Amino acid sequence: MAWNEPGNNNNDPWGNRNRNSGGKNDGPPDLDEFLRKTFGRFLRGGGGSGGGSRSGSGGSSGSTVIVVVIAVLAVLYFIKGIGIVNEQERAVVLRFGEYKETRGPGFRWNPPFIDKVFTENVTQVRTWSTKEQMLTKDLNIVDIKLSVQFSIDSARDFVLNTKNPEMSLQQASYSALRHVVGSTVMHEVLTEGRSRIAVEVEERLQSYLDAYTTGINVQKVNIEDTNPPKEVQWAFDDVIKAREDEERYKNEAQAYANDVIPRARGRAQRMVEEASGYRDQVIARAEGEAARFKSLLTEYRKAPEVTRERLYLEMMQEVLSNSSKILVDVEGGNNLMYLPLDKLMENRPRTTVRATPVTSGSELDELAARVVERLQAESQSNNLRRREGR
Repeated sequence: MAWNEPGNNNNDPWGNRNRNSGGKNDGPPDLDEFLRKTFGRFLRGGGGSGGGSRSGSGGSSGSTVIVVVIAVLAVLYFIKGIGIVNEQERAVVLRFGEYKETRGPGFRWNPPFIDKVFTENVTQVRTWSTKEQMLTKDLNIVDIKLSVQFSIDSARDFVLNTKNPEMSLQQASYSALRHVVGSTVMHEVLTEGRSRIAVEVEERLQSYLDAYTTGINVQKVNIEDTNPPKEVQWAFDDVIKAREDEERYKNEAQAYANDVIPRARGRAQRMVEEASGYRDQVIARAEGEAARFKSLLTEYRKAPEVTRERLYLEMMQEVLSNSSKILVDVEGGNNLMYLPLDKLMENRPRTTVRATPVTSGSELDELAARVVERLQAESQSNNLRRREGR
């Protein structure tokens, strides 16, 4: 059965215990009654319906409560001023609205309502991106997608010098981008000039932010994409394709030139070398012939007849050795005799006979005399037969 049910004589487990025990304080006091009496006296200034002794005890209790409250408030005040600055953060401290210091990583305590602390992460790399339409130097419109990566370089400047540093960053980015793109032709913006534009925008943006003392350090500026307006995209696609074909044709022509030119240079060098060799050959042969003629002239002066005969025979031998037909003009005859040496060589038995070289002029003269005699005899016999036939 519950202690506060009807018929239970309101058996309060705390209040009735005192009454049942005859007024003795054998158990814990009633908390509600204690708080009501204590704060009621404090609010009434220590007065009440009681006597003087009770008023005195109420004044001492009120002072004790005030001390306790002040102590609690002091503890809360101290706890409220406690803070910890992380390794990546910096804390900017203002005292009565005036800059006092910048605290690094570690424990800090600042009096509340006196100091105001702004904590910023100075190592985090933040990113802001946008997509804008820009007018180029040659009065064309392009769509540019830009992204800026930045961090806080000075927490004091970031907190105090500008009202909205990130908005200042955005406005400075717009200004720097329009300035650089406005001084560049569209072809460079769409093709190979994007990296140069990003570098120039980064340098100009950092100079703007330094002039504004925003405390922002630009890490990198990226031109992520550049495109012509959608309405004329097809035309620019054709232009890009034509430029790619142009580059391809140039590369093919260069490859052909790299193949043909070395060959032509090689043939030219070979012809130069052949001409040089022919020249050296002709000069050497001429010099040899001249030396031979000089030596022959010396021998001719010593024995003209012998030398003349020898030259004649050598020449005849050289000429007749390359001919298979010989025509002989016999003195006293009207016809030329024809010797078919090729037929004679064919009818000759194929025996290995080593020719005996002619070593002296007498042997040559004897051989020539025999040939002439035989030819004259054959010529006379032919003439006799012709006469008899007539």
